[in-house]
Amino acid sequence: MATEESGKLKLNRTMLGKLLVVTVIMFGFGYALIPVYKHLCEMLGINVLTQADGTVTYDKNTQVDKSRTITIEFDGNAQGPWRFRPTTRSIDVHPGELTTVVYEVVNTQNRTVQAQAIPSFAPQLVMSHFKKVECFCFKQQTLKAHEARQMPVVFYIDPALPRDVKTMTLSYTFFEIAGTQAVAAK
Repeated sequence: MATEESGKLKLNRTMLGKLLVVTVIMFGFGYALIPVYKHLCEMLGINVLTQADGTVTYDKNTQVDKSRTITIEFDGNAQGPWRFRPTTRSIDVHPGELTTVVYEVVNTQNRTVQAQAIPSFAPQLVMSHFKKVECFCFKQQTLKAHEARQMPVVFYIDPALPRDVKTMTLSYTFFEIAGTQAVAAK
């Protein structure tokens, strides 16, 4: 019986040793994977951001049309208990260039309100060429009493915009959502 237990103990120690060796090998492999991947990418010329001299290069966005500039004017209309305005009145952009502008809203009420922004464009034909990546208008906004908030709009103008368009206007109307006042009062 004692030899049987010592045999099991020896098997357990052997298994523990094997598991420790496998663990060390796995850790070493994981540690070495990053430099191996980097070296492999450099050899193949893929996914390389750092040059041999240590400088970083990025591919240029070939979709940006630097040959023309479009002036975008921003407007904000408030239908409800707040102040709402763009922080920038107008900017000049190149079609295809990713741009961010910020609108500011301040709830002037002593209560929480829910609101939504609806965009409009002038001239109307630019609407299909104005591509929003991120916008506060995508969802309802809940503003606490006297809360002020900066809300970004990230967009680009489709380079397919007709060349005769030199100026466009993006206007948002910010309004309280019907029925939320009664719910907030309860």
